[in-house]
Amino acid sequence: MSKNITPYEGSELGKKQQVEQMFDTISGNYDSLNRMISLGTDQGWRKKVLKLVSEQKPSTILDIATGTGDLAILLSKTDAKQITGLDLSAGMLEVGKQKIKALNLENRIEMVQGDSENLPFEDNTFDAITVGFGIRNFEDLEKGLSEILRVLKPGGIFVILETSVPTKFPFKQGYFFYTQNVMPFMGKLFSKDQKAYKYLSDSAKNFPFGEALNNILRKVGFKDVKHLPQTMGIATIYSSSK
Repeated sequence: MSKNITPYEGSELGKKQQVEQMFDTISGNYDSLNRMISLGTDQGWRKKVLKLVSEQKPSTILDIATGTGDLAILLSKTDAKQITGLDLSAGMLEVGKQKIKALNLENRIEMVQGDSENLPFEDNTFDAITVGFGIRNFEDLEKGLSEILRVLKPGGIFVILETSVPTKFPFKQGYFFYTQNVMPFMGKLFSKDQKAYKYLSDSAKNFPFGEALNNILRKVGFKDVKHLPQTMGIATIYSSSK
């Protein structure tokens, strides 16, 4: 298991509470800064998640660690009747609710504050579950994945989009320079919370990816586990089923 990286080293709060505090603090400019840091590539990755989910023709979708709702909103392009976005951070959810209202999607997308490791849903509730750039923020990864498996319907699809680390030269070297120098600098320049973007880069570097994460998914009980590296390996899409 990877080292458990937290946003605020030395804090007496647990990782879960620190992550909630961090995202509440940066929620106001998270979307614009995230686009800047990812150079816009995150939007293309999300469209690939949409394609994987759409192919399953889900009626109900849960988007965990939904943040400001970007992926949940994109998933409204499926035929799903109900999409639920869940996140720890009230600040991020409030931004998401405003976006959903502006798009007249309130009848299809519900935003819920909740804990990914104690999901407030019955067993076998959702046809599809997604997590976009949030799985590495789980305090207890296997517990969170077990909860996802519990609320996913048999035969349902689970898709993760998460950062990963390129393994080939020169992309690996370029990645480390960018995440260790450029990302924290931009976060320091534009964000109220300078530690937040250092945490986001450190947690990405230390989180299991590729076959390592596949093996954790299999251990928890997921089937048909696959991973698809994106943009020279700086992100990876994982798909699995119950």
